[in-house]
Amino acid sequence: MKNKLIKSTIILLVGGVITKLLGMIIRIIMTRLLGSEGMGLYMLLMPTFSLCIGLSIFGLPTAISKLVAEDKRNNKNLVLSIIPISIIVNIVIIVFLVIMSPFISRYLLKQPILKNSIICIGLVLPFISISNLLRGYFFGKEKMIPHVVSNVVEDIVRLVLISIFTPYFLIKGVKYAVSFIILTNIISEFTSILILFIFLPKGFCVKKDDFRINKVYLKDTLSISIPTTGSRLIGSIGYFLEPIIITFFLGISGYSNDFIVREYGIINGYVMPIILLPSFFTGAISNAILPIISKSYSNKDYKYTIKKIKQGIIISLLIGIPFTLFIMIYPEIPLNVLYKTNDGVSYIKFFAPFCILHYVQSILTSSMQGIGSSKDASIDTFVGMIIRTISLILLSLMHIGLYGLLIASGLNIIYITIRHYMKLKRMLYSKSL
Repeated sequence: MKNKLIKSTIILLVGGVITKLLGMIIRIIMTRLLGSEGMGLYMLLMPTFSLCIGLSIFGLPTAISKLVAEDKRNNKNLVLSIIPISIIVNIVIIVFLVIMSPFISRYLLKQPILKNSIICIGLVLPFISISNLLRGYFFGKEKMIPHVVSNVVEDIVRLVLISIFTPYFLIKGVKYAVSFIILTNIISEFTSILILFIFLPKGFCVKKDDFRINKVYLKDTLSISIPTTGSRLIGSIGYFLEPIIITFFLGISGYSNDFIVREYGIINGYVMPIILLPSFFTGAISNAILPIISKSYSNKDYKYTIKKIKQGIIISLLIGIPFTLFIMIYPEIPLNVLYKTNDGVSYIKFFAPFCILHYVQSILTSSMQGIGSSKDASIDTFVGMIIRTISLILLSLMHIGLYGLLIASGLNIIYITIRHYMKLKRMLYSKSL
């Protein structure tokens, strides 16, 4: 337990197991309440939601985590002085969504009834941003318990709200139910913020002047957050374009809109949550490894940095490989246990092998951020997104249905993982000699 990476990872894994179970319960309840149509609409919104979250947090939590881990600044002023910037960014996004929601819903998503749901996304963003900023502080301090507790409470709040009130909104219509489920994030994230504030150090007294923007800290933060945002934004843009491309080009190929919505809902509602189940393990390792690598790299302890990266990759593979083999052989078991359906069996068998590399990719991405190579990570993500988008367009015209989406996603994973590994190896091994 003296090993910080192992200790932090274990804490995050325990919390991850709990939150993943809660998340699965939430997803099961949503699936059973909303049905195929409702889940299809909800999953169509997720790329837009993901893109907006990426824009709203602006890479600031990762930057704060890295800077706090270096422990060379006034951490309280660092965190609080960034909040006004975050609020300004979120206000701009909210105004944009209010203005553009009719266009996005009607012409991009081809579902005009999602207009109000898109506006609801904007209302949620400030709460997500602030909670992520506070989590970045605790990650930098290598204190994982606040993150775990806040996540668990947040999911419990969402679970209760969705279970009790969604049936009422379904009476009014599925579009109201979808909007309500998005809005539950406001209450759950606000609860999370309160929990995180409770865990702040006793001497962490918040004053009005603490929110004054520190230009030096702002420059340091943006130098990390902008490349990080670029990387996540590129991925989010690709994810945002995904349903638009699929709807348009599969439509040209002769597939009905009902078929597209149903199959897309199966892949994102059933298949991906099961295949990516180990990602909460690898996500925990990635969050734990970032401050450790940041500190060791800033101290020029390159051999230790390499050791920690290897350790993270090995742990991820030990978790990911057995799980992948199981769901490839017995895909019906998780589908029936979780969703009482066999829809998506062939998709799971086809796509699961690609995800072994995906588990490694998250470790490599955090490692690149930790050594200050967010820009290189962004370039890899950008090229990967181009490969994925072009592949998706071409494959959607080949009359293979939604398998084109899975193949394009697999190519993206392979490219980014290999490029991250090659760059880390080149940058670190030359310095460790």
